[in-house]
This record gives sequence, structure tokens and C-alpha cells, in this order.
Amino acid sequence: MKIFTTENIRSADQYTIQNEPVSSVNLMERAAQSCTEWITLKCKNHTKFAVFCGKGNNGGDGFAIARLLYLKGFDVDVLIDKANSKFSDDALINLKRLKEISGITLHDFSETDEFDFEKTVIIDALFGTGLSRNLDGIYKDLIENLNKKISPKISIDIPSGMFSDQLNGPNDVIFKADYTLTFQFWKKTFLHPETGVFAGKVVVLDIKLSQEFIDQTQTDDFVIDDALILKIFKPRQEFAHKGTYGKSIIVGGSYGKIGAAVLATKSALRTGSGLTFVLAPNCGYEILQTNCPEAMFINGGENYISRIDEQEKAIYGIGPGLETEKETENALLEFLKNHQSPLILDADALNIISQDENYLKLIPKKSIITPHPKEFERLFGKTENSVERSGLAKTKAKELEIYIVLKDHHTQVLTPNGQVYYNVTGNSGMAKGGSGDILTGIITSLLAQKYSSEEAAILGVWLHGKAADLAAEKYSREAMQPTDVIDEIGNVFLYLNKKATTQL
Repeated sequence: MKIFTTENIRSADQYTIQNEPVSSVNLMERAAQSCTEWITLKCKNHTKFAVFCGKGNNGGDGFAIARLLYLKGFDVDVLIDKANSKFSDDALINLKRLKEISGITLHDFSETDEFDFEKTVIIDALFGTGLSRNLDGIYKDLIENLNKKISPKISIDIPSGMFSDQLNGPNDVIFKADYTLTFQFWKKTFLHPETGVFAGKVVVLDIKLSQEFIDQTQTDDFVIDDALILKIFKPRQEFAHKGTYGKSIIVGGSYGKIGAAVLATKSALRTGSGLTFVLAPNCGYEILQTNCPEAMFINGGENYISRIDEQEKAIYGIGPGLETEKETENALLEFLKNHQSPLILDADALNIISQDENYLKLIPKKSIITPHPKEFERLFGKTENSVERSGLAKTKAKELEIYIVLKDHHTQVLTPNGQVYYNVTGNSGMAKGGSGDILTGIITSLLAQKYSSEEAAILGVWLHGKAADLAAEKYSREAMQPTDVIDEIGNVFLYLNKKATTQL
């Protein structure tokens, strides 16, 4: 799914209006109906709604939603700034339609504290994507007040006060939604932690904007969705053998950190690698052979890895539990000087490389690195925020001709062509040691199975997050363990195979 800027979205609206054709007010009605259908389905236990409407088209959406909810039998109150009578044309049409319904009372924002919000859903339709300044005055006070309410909160299109294309300042006032019902596209600021926290759970509603316009409009920013994954995914062939699905070699582990190598190896196996090896120090031999009997062991040293032997036609995933001992550093650098094929580098492999900027030049072209924010900082330097970090990652991916998997709440895959793919699977239950090791194993396995570097990175982060979502459903985000994520990889492949079959 493409991510569009505010300007792109505005152009998509106009193109749809002119070429469908449909009037702007009827397009607004279409959006309001989509919201109302979702709200009706999800808010069955609530009978009251307080809809806060601004004077622009976002307020027009709110007026239309209020009217439609009332016609479905809900109690609805609408609150506006009665001192300001300047509404957009479409908002004014929907306000007039609302006034024709005697059962809906219009209140002023100043009456907010007189309301009993018990069992009432608050709907925010104050400001949309066109906002270009920080909130102040009555709107700032209103949103600060509403954020204190314990009622469920829904924002329409974007939480009021949030910018669409750039981060807000740390002291900006933004409506804190439990759900954001957004139209057609993810907004970029939903995907960065500084602002995304205000959006709550994002629900993208298809309001049938012109597919022709969407297809022909270029962007470098994408959300990884099922449609993209099904284009990448290759179902297992009937007539195949273990050589068909490649050779993975996980390089990792050290005294006291063999578990990281176990997790990466297990996830590589579960993701379908034809042949899987683990190159680890001898101190981990029994642990690895016991926990990963399907994998073959390669001795890489005693307590730490001191040598990394080259094998033909193998894909290497290097880093989990590696440690940064001098003998390990020497082994890694010597290996990289002679290895030409794409590989995956994570964790301590990245920490070793970060010790000298010249080491970055040793990374083979089309390789994949998977840093978390601190590892990224060690590699490339400090940034002020996640958007700046993403921009720097885009620059470095182009410069080094590699793929950067920038791990975050919404992990990003940055390509040498300047594209950014945001992953929206996964959850906070993954914030545990070992999760990154699993991702390394998954991506290594996919690259071994002849997925391109870009495909392996995109499918890998999606698969990792999807498995984590299934684990959270079973065990909760608090209790789920990295091993539970590995166990759910098979269920994700069942899901993909079923989806792929239905498309035939």
C-alpha cells in the first residue's frame, strides 16, 4: 500500500471527484458511511456519542457521522465553536442536514464540562490532514480537557493536532485516540513512535478513491500489506528436494550466549531453509545439537568464534550472541574481506563493524543489516528523531548499496533505490531479548531460498511480526516468549498458502 502526502491525498480526492464523477459532498458522505459502519459494528456496547466538530471538512465528516449514527438509533450530541460560523462549503451542507434532525442538539465547546461522559464514545472530527500549525486557544484547551476523559476515543482520519507529513514538536497538543479511522491511506506520522502513539489502533477505510490515480502516482513510501506479501510469497513446489531451498549458515553464539544462536537457527529451520548449519563455538555444541537436531554444527572456536569458514552457495546470517572479542572481530573482518555474496548482519556483527567506518565498506552489495536504534546510532551517528533516523538510513542504504532493516515499533525496510517499506505487523510483546535473533534466522532462510534481498527483508519482517501477533493472541503480549513466535511461523505459512490458493 502506498503512503501519500497530504498534497497527494488532496489530488486523489479531486481526481476522483472529476473522473468518477462524484460530488465532493457525496464523497464526504461515502467516507462518513464507512466510519459509521465500523463504529456501529465495534461500539455495540455503547449507546451515546459526543461528536466534536471543527469548521473544515473534517468537521463535515463529523456532522455526517453524527447524523448517520442518530439514524441508526444512537444518542448523539454534537459540539462546535458557536462563536465561529465560517465553515467549509461541504461542512456547511452537512451542518444544515444535521440541523434538520430535531433529536440532535448542537452544543458549544464551553459546555463540555457539563456533559456526563459515562458510557459515551468521544469522536474527534476537529482537524484533518490540512492542519499546518500548532493548536492554541480554545482548541488546545478543549483537546487537553478531552484527553483527560476516560471514555473511548475515536479520531476521524487523523488525531486533531497531529501533522500528516512531519513530526510534531514534543510539547504540541494532540488528541489521544484509542482508534483512528483513516481514509484510504496510512499517514506517515502514524508510523513513527513520537506521533504514532496518539493514533491508537489505525483502521484504514477504503472510500473508493480513484484506483487509476493511486496506480499512476509515484511515491517512495509504502506500508507492507497482504497484497504486497502475496506478490512476494512463493508457495512450496510439489517436486522439490532439500537442495531446492538453499543452504543457511547461522554464525553466532559465545560462552553464555548460545541461546541467541539457538533462536536464530530454530527460526531459520521453521522458515523452510533446505539445509541449515550453525557455526558456533564448541562450548555450545551440546546445547545446539540438543535444541536444534535438524541443523548441522560447524565448530568455529572454543568459547568464542575465532574462524568463519567459507562454504559454497551458502547464505550467512552473522551476529546473534556473537560477542565482540578480538579473535571474533578478526574472524569476521577476514571473512568479509573475502566474501562477495549478500549476507545478513545483526547484533554484535554490527557492533564490530561500527568500531571503524571503513569496515562498512566490507559489507557485500545487496546485503541486509538489521540494526535496532542504538546499533544504528553506533554505525551511522546520532539523529534527533525517528524520521531523521529513517532519512539517514535511506542515505546510507543508497551509499552502501545495501538493505537496512531499521527495527522499531513499525520496522522499516530501506532499499538502495530510496524506497521505504513500513511493517505494521507485530506488537509490544516482541520487546524482549531474542526477538531480533529470530528475525535474523528468518531473513537468512528466505535469502537462501532464492528470494531477492528486497523480498527477503520485506517478507521477513512481515512474517516475524505476523507470527508475534498470533503468539500474543494465545499468550498475551506480557507472557509471550520469543520461542512462541518461532512456533507460530508455521501458522503464518498456512495463512499465506490459503490466501495464495484462493487467488488462483
